Amino acid sequence: MAAKSIISRPVYGTLSPQPGKHHLFIADAEGALAIAEMAGRAPPGFFGDAEIVFIPGPHGKHTAALEALKSAQLHQAPSFASLLPRLRQTLANAHMGLRLYLAGTEGLIGQAMQVALEAGIDHTSIQTEHRGSLARRMQCVHCKGITENVTTQPATCAHCGLLLLVRDHYSRRIAAFQGVCINAEDRSEIPPMEEIFR
Repeated sequence: MAAKSIISRPVYGTLSPQPGKHHLFIADAEGALAIAEMAGRAPPGFFGDAEIVFIPGPHGKHTAALEALKSAQLHQAPSFASLLPRLRQTLANAHMGLRLYLAGTEGLIGQAMQVALEAGIDHTSIQTEHRGSLARRMQCVHCKGITENVTTQPATCAHCGLLLLVRDHYSRRIAAFQGVCINAEDRSEIPPMEEIFR
């Protein structure tokens, strides 16, 4: 019998060039490679009206691959939080025909999708492709704090310090997986941590 999929779990596809008047790409780290690969399937001049917003990460890899596309605009940001004002303004000023492409980690895709939907962008105008780390963005259900880049099971909440079971349940509203206290009945019971979300 096949394993059942978690209904709340996002499903990602592969970026493909879509007809539209304006193309906005948001990517982090290996997400740049998804854009570069899509460019090989795009018609000539496709990137002439495109804007790319890229978070290169600590190693700054893959920037040259995006520069080679000669997009109308290429903006780099150190983090998602730093690009948020620009993204909100771009989406607020967007016209009909905008196509949004999100590529990279689940944390980036989830947060960018959340902002786009809040701005009224139709979900059918958004494409996603997961690339890179499987690290999770986790919300502690007890203190509501968000911990970024969780790679272990269980994980420690960065806000309240509770040891949390990182569930597969994903909240689209807050773009995070849910973490629940794993040792609520006996805090001295501490299961070993394993790195499973790489």
